[in-house]
Amino acid sequence: MKKLIITAAIVGAEVTREQQPALPLTPEEIANDVYDCWRAGASIVHLHVRDKNGNPTQDARIFNETVELIREKTNIIVQVSTGGSVDMTPEERIQSLESNPDMATLSTGTCNFGNEIFYNPYNVIIDFAKKMEEKNIMPEIEAFDAGMVNNALRLVKEGYIKGHLHFDFVLGVPGAMPATVKNLLYLSEIIPSEATWTVAGIGRHELPMATAAILMGGNVRVGFEDNIYYKKGRLAKSNAELVERIVRISRELGRDIATPDEARRILEIEK
Repeated sequence: MKKLIITAAIVGAEVTREQQPALPLTPEEIANDVYDCWRAGASIVHLHVRDKNGNPTQDARIFNETVELIREKTNIIVQVSTGGSVDMTPEERIQSLESNPDMATLSTGTCNFGNEIFYNPYNVIIDFAKKMEEKNIMPEIEAFDAGMVNNALRLVKEGYIKGHLHFDFVLGVPGAMPATVKNLLYLSEIIPSEATWTVAGIGRHELPMATAAILMGGNVRVGFEDNIYYKKGRLAKSNAELVERIVRISRELGRDIATPDEARRILEIEK
């Protein structure tokens, strides 16, 4: 198997400081948290940012400041979110691309998201894909169910996504595809054989999905965006603690961890 690529999703748009006291909010806090995750073994940071009041924002200025601080500290692959939060317009969400990241998420469909709807009509998906191509940003295809994989393959056929394909299977969101090993296996088998993939298990599903992915040859996303607990009843001390656990499990299972430069080669990202 290729070395394991670990993505640290450290902030998100939903979690609050009241729920997780260790949640980083300011650009400086986020950059310091990324540094700790990088030292622990993460090679990609999945990035959301917050405004001065701690609310989710896609403000290009805050993304620019945060990405600059991260790059001063590490050579980690910076992957920004274009999902933002469910109440944002596409015009708001796409601002994150102005920070010139290495990667960006490209959600390829609409789904229920708890009591709300994560809305991604096909024309918006195309607009996002075109902008990423224009700015030479690699898309991470974010699939919350199997239909989104089909949409992604349609985008490839129509020429909107080019180059190496990398998927993130987000499993366990209420209203979307459940987090089961059977579903993960199915998704991994319907993408092209040369593509790579990561799994983001939501909440209590983070660890079992991660362990399955390690064994199956996939990659892993962990962090406060997806899960704030280390185990039942005990909050994680930090995002780095969640990364450290995956490093330890993967090495126990005989799979080495990719550095950022090794991850770039696996994902075929231009430095």
